Amino acid sequence: MALKIKVPKTQIILQNLFICTTIFYTVYYLTHTICFIILRLDTFDELGPFDFKTSPSWANKKYLANFISLETTFLVSSVIFVFVVEEWIWDYACTITVIHVAVTSLVMMEFPIVAHWWTSIGIGLTTMVCGGQILAYLLYKDNFIYPDLDGF
Repeated sequence: MALKIKVPKTQIILQNLFICTTIFYTVYYLTHTICFIILRLDTFDELGPFDFKTSPSWANKKYLANFISLETTFLVSSVIFVFVVEEWIWDYACTITVIHVAVTSLVMMEFPIVAHWWTSIGIGLTTMVCGGQILAYLLYKDNFIYPDLDGF
């Protein structure tokens, strides 16, 4: 006889959200460190994942490191999220992005209003949602939950 414990759905969602947030920032700092090494920057910027004030220029290595690490983080995180939350990638991707915007605002003590940063976030979020949902569909298509729209 197995012991069955029923865990509330809210607790599971919060647990998955915590795991996804941890994954997101771990991947972010790893990719930022790799970019620091590859681009041979002079000093490591520990606030790099939150920096939206660096002037956008492909010649600026600091901006390049921030941009590459941001986009790579969204792509790699979407793949990892598939194994954590299976089908609800879009929901967790949007929530993590909102959390990242809030944390960025708190760390930098200013709300980001620069267009290049929002464009990067938008591209990353689109990549995360589309790539993650496609991968989730391919891996879990037999168990995929389709909404019931008959009474809609």
